Amino acid sequence: MDPYSVIVRPHVTEKTMNLIDQKNELTFVVLRDSNKINIKNAFEHLFDEKVKNVNTHINSKGIKLAYIQLIEENKAEDIAVRMGVF
Repeated sequence: MDPYSVIVRPHVTEKTMNLIDQKNELTFVVLRDSNKINIKNAFEHLFDEKVKNVNTHINSKGIKLAYIQLIEENKAEDIAVRMGVF
């Protein structure tokens, strides 16, 4: 799958902003057909950072969210700044 089609956009809420600081985790809206392996590979390709864990969730509106936790050496805050979240 094309990495640019797997990860649609960042999902920014108060909760996801707290996850950046507390769990070193970023949240993205992803393609509904993608799986955890596709999401991990797409993120590592786009941002050139290593992923520790990926969790997915489909919310009540039918949007699939991916919670991507980075390894300890990488800072989720730095990636969020590069994306323009802050």
